[in-house]
Amino acid sequence: MDDKIIKASEFVSSAVSSFVEDTDILPKEYGEMVKNIQNTLPSTSIVSNNFYKTHSQFHNCFLDINELTSINSLKHILARIEKKKSALSDTHFKRKKSQIEIKRKQKKLETVSDEFDRELLQVEIDELICGIAEGDNYIRGAIRELSYLMTQYNSVMEKIGKDHITEEDYEKDEIRYHIMTAFKQALISSRPRNGIVDEGNTIYFFDLGINAAAAQTEIFKYLYEEKKVLDKGELPSHEMTTKWLEECVDLFQDSVMNYAEKKGFILRDEKSLHKLNSEEKQEQIKYFSEK
Repeated sequence: MDDKIIKASEFVSSAVSSFVEDTDILPKEYGEMVKNIQNTLPSTSIVSNNFYKTHSQFHNCFLDINELTSINSLKHILARIEKKKSALSDTHFKRKKSQIEIKRKQKKLETVSDEFDRELLQVEIDELICGIAEGDNYIRGAIRELSYLMTQYNSVMEKIGKDHITEEDYEKDEIRYHIMTAFKQALISSRPRNGIVDEGNTIYFFDLGINAAAAQTEIFKYLYEEKKVLDKGELPSHEMTTKWLEECVDLFQDSVMNYAEKKGFILRDEKSLHKLNSEEKQEQIKYFSEK
C-alpha cells in the first residue's frame, strides 16, 4: 500500500486520463480535447507543485503580516503560524485515518467473492489513495508557507533586538499601533477630500481621546510638507510618511493615556498578563543566541 500511496500523484493523473478517455461519456468530437489534456497533463502536474498554498511570499509580506509596528506584525505572524499548525494537525490525522481505511478495505478485498463487491471495494480504495495524494500536495504547500512564516518571525525578532516578547510588550505597543493606524487611515481618507479627514476616522480619534481638530491640523501640516517636496520636482517617500506617523505617537500618546485615566480605565493590569516562566525565558534566550 505504501508504494502505491507514494506514487499516488501519478495515480491521480492516470485516473484523470482514464476519465477523459471514457467513450461512454464523451462523444467523438471531443477527441482533440482529450489529446490536448493528455499531452499537457504531465506538465501541469509538475508546475502545480509551485502552488498549493494560501498566498505567495510577497502577498504574505505586504498584505497579510505587514503592520505599522513590529510587535503587531509578530502577532499576525504567530496567528498565521498557529493556524497552519492546526491545519497540518487536522490533515495529519485525516491522512492516518485514510491509510487505516485503505488497509481495512484491502483486507476485506481478500475475503469478498462477489465480483461487483470486489470492484466497488477497489474503487473505494482508489478514491482514498487519490484523496491522500491530493492532500499531500497541500501539506507540502503548507510546510513551505510555515517555513516562510518562521523565517519572518526570526527576522522581525532580530530587527527589534529581542530574544523574547511578553504580553506586556504587546500591550505597550498597542498605544503606538492604534495612534499610527488612526493617523494612517485619516491621512489616506483626506487625500481625495482636499485634506479633510472623513467621519469614520474622526470618530476613531475621539474614541482614542485625541482631539479631532488637533489631529486635522497635523494632517494639514504633513500634506503641506509633501507639497513642498513635490514643488521641488521630487517625490515624497514612504519613509517620510512612517516617520511622521511615529511623530504623531509622540505628540498624542499622553492624550490617549489621560483619556483612559479619566474614564477610570487601567490600560495595563499587570496581574492579568501572561508572563514567561524562567524555563520558557531561558529556552527563548538559548534559541536566539544560537542563531
